[in-house]
Amino acid sequence: PNGKPRWVTSAASFGRVVTETELKLDRRTQDVVRSSVTSVNHAVTRDVAADPEQTATIAKWNALAAPVANKVVGSVANDIRRSTSRDAESSLADLIADAQLDATDGAGDGAAVMAFMNPGGVRADLTFAPSPAGEAPGAVTYGEAFTVQPFGNLLVSMTLTGAQIDTLLEQQWALPPRAPFLHLGISKGLSFSWSASAPLGQKVDAASITLNGTTIDPAASYRVTVNSFLADGGDGFTVLTQGTDRLGGGSDLDAFTAYLGANPGTTGPVPDRATPLP
Repeated sequence: PNGKPRWVTSAASFGRVVTETELKLDRRTQDVVRSSVTSVNHAVTRDVAADPEQTATIAKWNALAAPVANKVVGSVANDIRRSTSRDAESSLADLIADAQLDATDGAGDGAAVMAFMNPGGVRADLTFAPSPAGEAPGAVTYGEAFTVQPFGNLLVSMTLTGAQIDTLLEQQWALPPRAPFLHLGISKGLSFSWSASAPLGQKVDAASITLNGTTIDPAASYRVTVNSFLADGGDGFTVLTQGTDRLGGGSDLDAFTAYLGANPGTTGPVPDRATPLP
């Protein structure tokens, strides 16, 4: 921008707000007259009649997608919940981390020993009750799995040192404007403890970070799997951009559905892999 600020807007999420922006263009410079830019947010109140053409379009594509969306890909034994506040460990985020580890722990698939899942990427609960498709109770359709993980991220396996893993866990806490605490989903075998009252950057007890009961060595190297959003430093987890020997994998949704299919009657893990301290 050569020192000239850019006007950026973001209309909340889930279609809850429409941002109306007005601006002028300079015919001579072919640039925006920056002092002219104004934006107003309008809440979507959902109190108007549905547009018939839009309704017909949605119905058309729902019908075309139904054979894929309604295909049963696995089953669960109970409801598996996400953390709607994103600041607490959740059974569903841990389960997704387990699925990503399972997809990349092979020698030729990434050789991962641990995986992490960002809580904001878990968009819905996985429920035992049937969906509107009418499948049996406990059955999970592709559409339900897609609703949980709709972003189409790819899996990325990389090498991090134990010290970088400690930094990754510390980056769950951050200063504004990012949310102050985003609790990662963590795969089976990994555990650590943290203190809410400790200073920023010292929340996690490094000595408590263990993998299959063995304390992580700060100087040792470990293979770690995350989705491509996290791998690029998303949500402020910038240490992941330092990962080396990167290997791309399949999609996160494919890993999730494959795990559900291979484990009929899946139960959500107890979300106690991270232990909060005073």
